[in-house]
Amino acid sequence: MINDDDLNQAIGLSEPTVLTDPSAAGCKAALDDMCAGDDKVISAELLPTFADFVDADQGTTWASFITDEISKWCAAYFDQGQSAWRMPWRALPLYQAWKRVALLDRNPEIAGLANFRLVIETLPDNSEEAIQQMLKVCRPPEENLPDFLHRQLMSVSGWSGWIQYQMRETFRHDREKATLADLLAIRLAYDYALGRALGEDSVVAWRISLDDVLATSTSVNQRLELLNVFQLAYEIGYQRELLATLQPASTETVAASAARKAVQAVFCIDVRSEVYRRALETVSAESETLGFAGFFGFPIEYIPLGHPRGNSQCPVLISPKFSIRESVSGATVSELGEILEKRWLRKRLYKLWKSFKNSAVSCFSYVEIAGLLFGIKLFTDTLGLTRPVAKPGTAGLDKAIVRRIGPLINRQRGRLVAGGAVVETGIALSERIELARNALQGMGLTGNFARLVLLCGHGSSTVNNPYGSGLDCGACGGHSGEANARVAAATLNDREVRSGLAAQGIVIPRDTWFVAGQHDTTTDEIHLFDLDNAPQAFAAELAQLSAWLNQASQLARLERAGGLGITSRDQADVAQAITARSHDWSQVRPEWGLTGNAAFIAAPRERTQQATFNGRVFLHNYDARQDKDGAILELIMTAPMVVASWINLQYYASTVNNKLFGSGNKVIHNVVGTFGILQGNGGDLQVGLPWQSVHDGQKLRHEPLRLTVLLEASALAIENVLNKHEAVRQLVDHRWLHLFRIDPDNGRCYRYLGNSAWQQVETAEAH
Repeated sequence: MINDDDLNQAIGLSEPTVLTDPSAAGCKAALDDMCAGDDKVISAELLPTFADFVDADQGTTWASFITDEISKWCAAYFDQGQSAWRMPWRALPLYQAWKRVALLDRNPEIAGLANFRLVIETLPDNSEEAIQQMLKVCRPPEENLPDFLHRQLMSVSGWSGWIQYQMRETFRHDREKATLADLLAIRLAYDYALGRALGEDSVVAWRISLDDVLATSTSVNQRLELLNVFQLAYEIGYQRELLATLQPASTETVAASAARKAVQAVFCIDVRSEVYRRALETVSAESETLGFAGFFGFPIEYIPLGHPRGNSQCPVLISPKFSIRESVSGATVSELGEILEKRWLRKRLYKLWKSFKNSAVSCFSYVEIAGLLFGIKLFTDTLGLTRPVAKPGTAGLDKAIVRRIGPLINRQRGRLVAGGAVVETGIALSERIELARNALQGMGLTGNFARLVLLCGHGSSTVNNPYGSGLDCGACGGHSGEANARVAAATLNDREVRSGLAAQGIVIPRDTWFVAGQHDTTTDEIHLFDLDNAPQAFAAELAQLSAWLNQASQLARLERAGGLGITSRDQADVAQAITARSHDWSQVRPEWGLTGNAAFIAAPRERTQQATFNGRVFLHNYDARQDKDGAILELIMTAPMVVASWINLQYYASTVNNKLFGSGNKVIHNVVGTFGILQGNGGDLQVGLPWQSVHDGQKLRHEPLRLTVLLEASALAIENVLNKHEAVRQLVDHRWLHLFRIDPDNGRCYRYLGNSAWQQVETAEAH
């Protein structure tokens, strides 16, 4: 809720030039005038492409047709294995490949675009030369050429975003990929061909319309300036409530944190973990929870059993430094060979079956042969009996064998698949020691270890969900955090690693054991791994931990149930209903994911322990007293804080303009190329979240707020990071997020204004 104080503060921070009366009353009056005015609505359509203009003038649908055509050929070009028949010119740059197929494609001419192939044939083979030639003919306003070209790309914004991502990966990995110039040339070519078909009079009329649109730019900028004031006031209102919940570190809480706990549970900073951490702390006063990035400081490629390669289990900002393979614990060479042969045979049969199913000839007989059998499967899938998907690399294996599958962390050489190359996997001892030290320091866990330390990653359980990776761990590259937790726990339990850590001043007691776990964010179950490796002396503590986790899961489910439309308060009924949602292939909202995320706090747990954030805050443990050189703060601000901002902006954009920045109706999604989504059978590549991820059918479930970041650190330490990292400074200076700091000495809170200026704001402690 925005009050007058929020508005006045927003006016003071943004200093809008549009207000003649710079007060809350004047701001409201200006908003009333704007809403009553008849100016054009702000949208991406303000600068029309030629196809947009023709559609508005003649009632045609050329713009959507062009988008469909571009999407069709981009999908074929970038396909990563979904199609059975591949585009034969994929080795060429995108524009050249498109030109080859366009010269054969009669679809535009059938749709009414006369002489399309002849026009395309006259264009140069080089995309930049083609752009120059078409601009000479189209002659858009030269002073607004960047805006004009940007509008062309935004008419296919999804594919523009995908290519921009490919260009970034090219820079990181030195591979040649398509460029935005290729896509721009393709988009211009369709308008160019349309202009040639309709004649010069239509092109001249379009140029005149551009002049008219550009004349409204001042009015548009004024609208944006005023709306920015209200957006900032809205965010200030949330910040006011957030800061009021922060607690001073009392003598009692400090003393309690100094006592040795039975369990220290390290969760991912994901906002969903906040709910579970409160539940566990409620169940057991002997448990302490910590927040850390869910890859636990182990940037690995994790290779499932019988696979030639694996997934990158680390944030997208970094590349995996180590490859970890799976094996079967206690298996003999012959037994392991039999298991691998079974896996490889299953993969070959699956590939053969898929080829038969998708072939242009055999697909018809496939329907006749398998139709009735799949009718039975559709029925059992609908009941949730057969739909759950097995963990990668375990399909077809006996459950007893699956329980024995785990990571091999020691350095070794061998073949991952039959006939494959000999590769090196695992992590050398010196590197394991360094990874362990960095992880413990990042967690702030360098002393006073509990008997059990739980490293709890997270993942989700959903079916028939192309957006499933968006519910998994962002710090693990959109995968489950199980692999990282198991590798980290195994490393920290290693005697040689502990000896190396002790030599560097981090002494892990002999009576401390690290346990790997995973929080299923859909069902709120916690799965513990590798318990057979734990010494018998920890049996009682592990049993107690399991009991506490079961109770915490029940509390967490009860808290989330209302938001999922589950009205029962009976724990068994709630658990059954939530589990059923995870198996339901028609369920568009198996969980709410990170909906509602609004803030990122890096501070000691004592600062936030008494607060209820309702699953809206990323919580990262940080103690400035243990970070004399600011290295941990730098890591937090350059990695998890940035990733949290990306997540926040994705939800923000998908909420405020789902048509442009989201992905529309989840019910009609179709996977394209195995990497993206289309709405129905055409249109642009979708770039954001489906409407069902931010709206419950009656109201918005996500408030569009830019991320509020609170760091308990000195001004100098924060400014050093901002000065050192330009990209992070731009996030702050351009207000993609709001930065606050809490003084570690006196608990006072300050808002960052830029240029090393801070403004004190009130918190509960200040009162």
